[in-house]
Order: sequence, then structure tokens, then C-alpha cells
Amino acid sequence: MNPLHSSTADNAQSFSTGKFKFNANSFVSSAINNPYFPLLPGTVFHYVNTIEEHHEKSREHETMTVTSDIKNILGVNCEAVHDVIKEDGQLTEDTYDWYAQDTLGNVWYFGEYTKELTDTGWSTEGSWEAGVDSAAPGIIMFGMPALFVGQTYYQEFSLGVAEDQATLLSVTATATVPYGSFSNCVKTKEFTALDPKDIEHKFYAPGVGQVLGVSAHETDRLISIVHK
Repeated sequence: MNPLHSSTADNAQSFSTGKFKFNANSFVSSAINNPYFPLLPGTVFHYVNTIEEHHEKSREHETMTVTSDIKNILGVNCEAVHDVIKEDGQLTEDTYDWYAQDTLGNVWYFGEYTKELTDTGWSTEGSWEAGVDSAAPGIIMFGMPALFVGQTYYQEFSLGVAEDQATLLSVTATATVPYGSFSNCVKTKEFTALDPKDIEHKFYAPGVGQVLGVSAHETDRLISIVHK
């Protein structure tokens, strides 16, 4: 893999070592305003994920709320996003994700605390935090995505727990969902070595954020956005 463009300065990933370099002093204290991944406190995103597998169809309702809570991780004040998933009215997943934006507009992912309902009860498998057990933050969205088309990068790294990567495919993609039709979207291919068959293409619209996610058996569409 090629290293990230030099314009990311200290906030760059070293593909040769799989480690992440960043300067805690180069992060902004204001709300995340990257146009492809805006996180204004009080914003609520509602998605519906349609799952078709084994000749059966089901739907998950996902509510993603940008809170005003701040968690300091590795000396960086991160925004907390509360993600709740329900199926047939039953809570099946409850997650807090932590994000921060650097002065170049890159949005970094610092970890998550997740609870998922399984056949044996609630599980926190998949939870991780940058700086704990050698876990490192990753980049969710570049400040200037057009510079990184074709690049593959880590979105998160906690060995054996969270190893999501993405390849930035396009900055001119289109997507149509119940919330609207969008052009000039960032399109990514997201995958993980922990489950090579789990591949998802995501579309991020300017001024909105993620509007669509498509994998082999699932289609996750943005339904509405409410600003409280």
C-alpha cells in the first residue's frame, strides 16, 4: 500500500508498520464539520437497513444521535455519537462511537463501546478504545477526499478486535435513498481481515454524511435527518 499524501503532515498513517501517527495538538475543539461526515450536536440520523438472506427479509431501524458529550482519548476531545439499532421494535444494538477532526479536516475514529444482543444475552465484543491494548485510531473521512482516490487505509485498529479498512473509490458517485438523490458522493469499499467476506460499499454525500451502505445481503438507506 502507498502512504497517505504528505499533506496530512503528522496526522498520517504508516502502512509499513500498520501504526498510526498523530499529534494531539492538531485536533480542533469545535464540532466536526467535514462536509462528508458532519457531526453537529443535536443531529439525529434515521436509517433503515433491509436484510435479505436465506429467502427471508427483515428490517433494522437505526437511530444515530450526535450528542454533546465529550470523551478525552489520547489527549484529544472526541465527540460521542449514540447509535441504536432496533428490529421489530426490540433493541438489538446500543453503541457509543468517538470521533474527532484534525486541523486538515480529516475525521478520525477513536473507538466504540458497543453492546449487541445475541442468543446468549448482551455482548460487548467489538468494543475498543485508542490507546488501550495498543489500539490505534483510524481515519473515517479525509478532509480532501479527492487527493486519496485509490488509497486503502485503516479506519480502526485493535488487533483481533477491530481491523476495518477502506479503499476510497470515487468522489463523483451518485446515490438515491428515501432522503433524496445525491451526486458528487464519496464512495468507499469497506472490509476487514477479521471477516474477508464482509464487504460493504458506502456513499457519503456532501453536506449530509453517509446516505447509503450496500453489502451482499444488506442495504442501509438514510430516511431522515432531524436537528434538535
